[in-house]
Amino acid sequence: MSPKPTGHVRGNDLILTRVFHASMDDVWASVTKSENTAPWFGGWEGDAGPGKIVRLQLVHEKGQPWVNVMIDECEAPHRLVVTMKDEYGDWRIELTLTQADDKTELRFVQRLSDRKLAGDVGPGWEYYLDMLVASREGKALPSFDDYYPSQKAHYLEGG
Repeated sequence: MSPKPTGHVRGNDLILTRVFHASMDDVWASVTKSENTAPWFGGWEGDAGPGKIVRLQLVHEKGQPWVNVMIDECEAPHRLVVTMKDEYGDWRIELTLTQADDKTELRFVQRLSDRKLAGDVGPGWEYYLDMLVASREGKALPSFDDYYPSQKAHYLEGG
């Protein structure tokens, strides 16, 4: 399998989108409910809400670490902004959902501290968002090896 990279970099923003044949509420549940995030990204625990911190287990990362996630903004079912910190730095992630007819677009944006990080970060988010798609469709989850390092050049060139 050789998935094609879909994202791009604008300034220091890494931007990716996915379109789902589903309602906005249904897609929102896939990115916010712990039982729905667990298969494709990781489950979380805690009392969720703006200004609160939940603990997220990154089940597809080495050692399946737990990280604290600050919920900066939450406007269900349209917008979610979270911040995480790990040994690689700060991660500010913004998800925006828009619906047109029977389709919902998920727009993912991560502000990078350095544009050069896109070569390493972009393929990872392609992988995770494709995992979301596969999880929702009941398909086999993709392999990270199909994304990295093959997509690195695409993101270093700006996408």
